[in-house]
Amino acid sequence: QVQLVESGGGLVQPGGSLRLSCVASGTIVSIRTMNWYRQAPGKQRELVATINRSLSTNYVDSVKGRFTISRDNARNTVYLQMHNLKPEDTAVYYCAASVTTYYLVATRTRDYAYWGQGTQVTVSS
Repeated sequence: QVQLVESGGGLVQPGGSLRLSCVASGTIVSIRTMNWYRQAPGKQRELVATINRSLSTNYVDSVKGRFTISRDNARNTVYLQMHNLKPEDTAVYYCAASVTTYYLVATRTRDYAYWGQGTQVTVSS
């Protein structure tokens, strides 16, 4: 009932910038936490950044000072602004969100974790 659609990935040179976007749509009552993960070949999926409804943020140490996560609650959208990209940032980036939605009938709600399909970010000279 809820879909997350990502955009903004691509190929950039080291030191370049990209902005990733993820829009949630469907039967949404509210969105709690919105997150960005990434997974590089041969590595496990890594939590990159998270933002809650109070706009409190957390980042993995390797991206602190370079990446900024933000959200637009009115548009059910989360962004990841990436600056000074490095080759080690190359990965498939996934957005994820904890979404409150209706369960079977409109009188009941549940929280579910939803994932986007991922967008490729490649940093190479």
